[in-house]
Amino acid sequence: MAVPQQKKSKAKRDSRRAQHDKITLPNVSICTNCGADVLSHRACPECGYYNGRQVIAVKVAEVEEFDEVGEA
Repeated sequence: MAVPQQKKSKAKRDSRRAQHDKITLPNVSICTNCGADVLSHRACPECGYYNGRQVIAVKVAEVEEFDEVGEA
């Protein structure tokens, strides 16, 4: 029967167990229509396109024009 020759430290034990709880980054791809970052298998929040067709109507934000001084 296999018997450990030395006691494993708490740090070694905990780091081995921590592999199951590690956090992974979400898979982010680029929208083929507008080039924005999009989560996989979801419609683009910027343009509303998914799989080459528009599935969501997205509101266009109004841009306020400024003169040279920076006042509205």
